[in-house]
Amino acid sequence: MALKYIEEYRDALLAKDLIKKIHAVSKKNLRLMEVCGTHTMSIFRHGIRSVIPDTITLLSGPGCPVCVTAQKDIDAFVEFARVKDVIVTTFGDLIKVPGSGSSLGKEKAAGADVRIVYSISDAVHIARENKDKQIVFCAVGFETTIPTIAAGILMAIAQKVDNFSIYSANKLTPPALAALMETKGVQIDGFILPGHVSVITGTNAYRGTFEKYAIPSVIAGFEPIDILKAILLLIQQNESGIPALENAYPRAVSDQGNLKAKQIMNQVFEVCAASWRGIGEIPLSGMGLKKEYQAFNAAAKFGMDMPDVPEPKGCACGQILMGLKTPEHCALYKKKCTPLTPVGPCMVSSEGACAAFYRYA
Repeated sequence: MALKYIEEYRDALLAKDLIKKIHAVSKKNLRLMEVCGTHTMSIFRHGIRSVIPDTITLLSGPGCPVCVTAQKDIDAFVEFARVKDVIVTTFGDLIKVPGSGSSLGKEKAAGADVRIVYSISDAVHIARENKDKQIVFCAVGFETTIPTIAAGILMAIAQKVDNFSIYSANKLTPPALAALMETKGVQIDGFILPGHVSVITGTNAYRGTFEKYAIPSVIAGFEPIDILKAILLLIQQNESGIPALENAYPRAVSDQGNLKAKQIMNQVFEVCAASWRGIGEIPLSGMGLKKEYQAFNAAAKFGMDMPDVPEPKGCACGQILMGLKTPEHCALYKKKCTPLTPVGPCMVSSEGACAAFYRYA
């Protein structure tokens, strides 16, 4: 019988039954990757790692938008903060991410006008109220937030706000999964696919990747029952040798996804290559502004073309995002790199694997 209320997805007896089933069917050693930062936090917060068998290793993949943002893009945000008469607007989890030599937080402390916003509409409002300034919004996110950014640009057009632009570091999830499967040394036996992203994209967005690589894949919600069910389904697929693409979050995710959100996203943006921290450039994995919306392209407006730069020396954030390492195997973890003195973004974002390990492990 389908569950109806959120409390049911936290029911201790249901969880106990799922844990029992997981232990009963798990025989093989499996490496399962959650591709969502919210899943990472939920897994730790509910102690799921402690109740599954030792045969199952959970890996935190490239599902935190801040964590996968390339170093050169962080450097670009910092450079915008140094431009005269520019107000940089950003979500809060970008503030402390270190670039090659500084961060938005340090620039703000030095006097730059850097403002935390809670939506892109806040940034458009700031532009409307500061006509003598140029407002740049740091657009970082996956399919969950890209439609809202597109809507913000359409809002600026409707309100005739011409001192507003974005730097797009937006990314698409399915191409990253394919890139992981093509990366030497990466060993993944199943994907716990992101719930929030899938609400927008729908199940069909993953069919191409699944059909090519035939890797067990399950879309999951964020409650304990959701995640335990996804783990059980992935184990069953592996034990039976019959991979499948399953939607275990049907209360929120459909095959087609949110058609209106995708229409707005595709009206303003088009697919392009994007640089991912640790993975490198992935073709057709980003979303850049279409030609007719280039007036809102901050990189073009300010000639901001930053060079590729290596990650901080000793930081294993990129390898952690690919499942090649876990945080405790980074030489800087809990030593030079802590939440107060982060070296890489995986320790900064609330959805980062290192921050989750530090807080809960």
